[in-house]
Amino acid sequence: MYIFIKGLQRLCEKSILILVFLIYPSLNFSQVYNVDNEEDISRVILDNEYIVISKFKSDSGNFISTLGGYYQLNEGVYEINLEFNSNYEQDSIESLSIAKTSKWKNISKENNTLNGKWVMSGRYNNGEFRTRNTALPRKTMKVLIDGFFQWIAFNTETFKFSGSGGGEYETVDGKYIEIIQYFSRDDSRVGAELDFNYEIKNKDWYHTGLSSKGKPINEVWSIRDNK
Repeated sequence: MYIFIKGLQRLCEKSILILVFLIYPSLNFSQVYNVDNEEDISRVILDNEYIVISKFKSDSGNFISTLGGYYQLNEGVYEINLEFNSNYEQDSIESLSIAKTSKWKNISKENNTLNGKWVMSGRYNNGEFRTRNTALPRKTMKVLIDGFFQWIAFNTETFKFSGSGGGEYETVDGKYIEIIQYFSRDDSRVGAELDFNYEIKNKDWYHTGLSSKGKPINEVWSIRDNK
């Protein structure tokens, strides 16, 4: 009887765990990985439907490439329909299949504040607020997962890539702090720490401070809810 009860208890615990992953799939899939080689790092950021893979030099942080899009996971293989590819003009790659290996080192941190795929939906210019239609092909998106971030400016129709950068982030007492680890537009900004004010209002992220060039920014970001 004791063995039967213990077995039943374990079955219930397993069923509950499976149910949690079905209801909250991001708990199972939202993760960040590094794949280290001697000279460069491949950074993998993913949630339960989207993946971003970027490569940069391990010593200097010099940007090499980035690509990403929505994926289907089939028998351990990520089958990705790319939305952006920084090397598209050279390789014309619009889809990709990759498999997770033992070289993927999980570097996720406990901070999951602001987790999600955010698209810029508006900004203030000279005191005037201008909205952006987030359904248009041209997007500026920032992916935040487990204490790491990456922003990408791209066009889903033409595959035109306009820039990207990423690294680690912290959130403390209304402050959002980025530590840049790679930046396609200006490698000299690698290592910089940028300090912003942030606030969530009506599910939107209000973001103010100074850009990497020292210019004032006042932006609104919205969770991406359409493909």
